[in-house]
Amino acid sequence: MISSPFDTQVLLMVGPVPITTPVVTTWGIILLLSVGSWLITRRLALKPSRAQAALELVVDMFSVQIRETMGVAPAPYLPLIGTFFLYLLVANWSSLIPGVEPPTATLETDIALALIVFGATLWFGIRALGVNGYVRSFAQPSILLAPLNLIELFTRSLSLTVRLFGNMMSGVFVIGIVLSLAGLLVPIPLMALELLTGAVQAYIFGALAMVFIGGAVSETTSIQQRQ
Repeated sequence: MISSPFDTQVLLMVGPVPITTPVVTTWGIILLLSVGSWLITRRLALKPSRAQAALELVVDMFSVQIRETMGVAPAPYLPLIGTFFLYLLVANWSSLIPGVEPPTATLETDIALALIVFGATLWFGIRALGVNGYVRSFAQPSILLAPLNLIELFTRSLSLTVRLFGNMMSGVFVIGIVLSLAGLLVPIPLMALELLTGAVQAYIFGALAMVFIGGAVSETTSIQQRQ
């Protein structure tokens, strides 16, 4: 366990750049997901295997969710939302491996994920309407609301960071404390709860990302219709 949720262990230095434990864990998760994706998709067939059928079910589930939440064709957004969910699911569940701390229990990782959502919101919004049109969208429905709309854009990222960090950090600390006081077997129900919490947090983060990006896309679309 780390002594503080705001302090991360530096494993090595690459020049002036410190490489911390969450970074190394994230590299491992990226490698795991990349190899797993390659193994599942390298032999796709019209008559799917069980692994391919399971993968297609997950992709269809995300596609339906994006279409219903954002009200747009899912193809441009599916890679980003799907990657968010899969990474967060594996990262959150990595806490059940002895000696591994989930990178999502550190503030730096959660800030980075929130910044990706922030950048994606700007990217998809600007791509839909252009820079000038997207800037003007903050003055809708009234120019008096422009400051509030601009502040909301940043507070969304803050809310994503705080929600994910708080839930994952608290889970890690509770399991660690119970484990140190009660031994190996007692925390098992808490670990099962941690599995559920990790899955729920991955879904919530992906759903909120869809809402934020979908808000920018639908807002720009309505402006285009008015124009």
